[in-house]
Amino acid sequence: MNRFPEGFLWGGATAANQIEGGYDQGGKGLSVSDVYTFDSSLPKEQWTDQWHMMTHAQVKEAMNPQSTKYYPKRHGNDFYHHFREDIRLFAEMGFKCYRMSIAWTRIFPNGDETQPNEAGLKFYDEVFDECLKYGIEPMVSLSHYEMPLYLATEYGGWPNRKLIDFYLNFATTVFERYKEKVTYWLTFNEINCVKHHPYVSIGVVEENHLNIEQAKYQGAHHQFVASALATKACHEINPEAKVGCMISYQLLIPYSCDPDDVQKTVESQRTSLFFSDVQARGYYPAYTKRMLEEKGVTLQVERGDEEIMREYPVDFVSFSYYMSSAVSAHPEKLEGAVGNLITGGIKNPYLPSSDWGWQIDPKGLRIALNQLYDRYQKPLFIAENGLGAVDVVKEDGTIDDAYRIEYLKLHIEQMKEAIHDGVELFGYTPWGCIDIVSASTSQMSKRYGFIYVDQDDEGHGTKERHKKKSFDWYKQVIASNGETL
Repeated sequence: MNRFPEGFLWGGATAANQIEGGYDQGGKGLSVSDVYTFDSSLPKEQWTDQWHMMTHAQVKEAMNPQSTKYYPKRHGNDFYHHFREDIRLFAEMGFKCYRMSIAWTRIFPNGDETQPNEAGLKFYDEVFDECLKYGIEPMVSLSHYEMPLYLATEYGGWPNRKLIDFYLNFATTVFERYKEKVTYWLTFNEINCVKHHPYVSIGVVEENHLNIEQAKYQGAHHQFVASALATKACHEINPEAKVGCMISYQLLIPYSCDPDDVQKTVESQRTSLFFSDVQARGYYPAYTKRMLEEKGVTLQVERGDEEIMREYPVDFVSFSYYMSSAVSAHPEKLEGAVGNLITGGIKNPYLPSSDWGWQIDPKGLRIALNQLYDRYQKPLFIAENGLGAVDVVKEDGTIDDAYRIEYLKLHIEQMKEAIHDGVELFGYTPWGCIDIVSASTSQMSKRYGFIYVDQDDEGHGTKERHKKKSFDWYKQVIASNGETL
């Protein structure tokens, strides 16, 4: 039927490193995201460079307590002090689910401690209790671009196998602590994005690296093993819990019917879906051998790794979807998709673009849902989807974000079509349900939320929360279970 199932998990999504703040409170340590700065004096096209081009000098400077630079992700929108107010607003919209993350550095500040930080555990107790008070189901990412900085600087990040044990200690600690409060878990956020930004994904600085591809895929292998071991532990601690993987899914479309474009698209899609193939199926796909050979990668796989991966695949597949991207075997001959598209791609002449150059393709979401469900035959969850835009507060205090409503409306319509196609979709959490610091640009002015936060790119403002026009619209969508758009 062309309607959403009963019990569908409507809600919203954020990440600890972009929302919380309180970086120096409650015993928290620095994460890899806490070293990102924002400099408005740079040309706009350079704002995303740091996201995937971090240097050793930048990391060193950020660790210096005397640094005078502004680090937006250390401050977020101050959810750390506003979480009760924010969750109350989520409840007013009717949220059934809140997809969020636990900051690893609140629980283990350096990452290699044996005993957890009780103040950090207590903070998330309070957050989860506040959610459950309103009947909001938490879906929690264990690692969302916020691994401890210490594990990157002192251990070299995820290419070091020791991180498996550190991660598992963190995972089992929170599984035990919150087993009565959290049912849904995600092991790694957008695990396939290690291809584009290895620093924030696996704690590896690309600068002067002898073999960055080797580091990326060795780090990914260790994350696959860690994910399987965490899934095993979670099921043992709470047999009712569900563990999912999470990938960034930028639908890839051949630019033309040229066989070279088609083949290039197949290869690019495999490179992206390789990560969910392993986590959802439990083994390395047949194309892995050639793909790694061509990248000059030789994986170090220890005895028992493949067995644990095969025995404990994830229960469901979640993904972010913001756009599609055209692929050509000869991109130098065509116009590129400009803006904040770290994955590159060719401009699709049939699609409009956002203020940041992201090409808007709602129908691509239906295709993506069908592709993923056909491929894995596991329940799907849309963990991120949304429109980053500059919102203007009018003189009367209102924020008319009709463009955001239109974007989400068109995507929800395609979700209904996918469900009619037979896709098992059980939830939808639009990204940045409240304005937060942008992951890629570290801006505040690139806004996604239904709730406006009075704060600018330099962190100035009252931090007061105000409802946008989309707030009441989404409230109606949830109340009608997606029937009233």
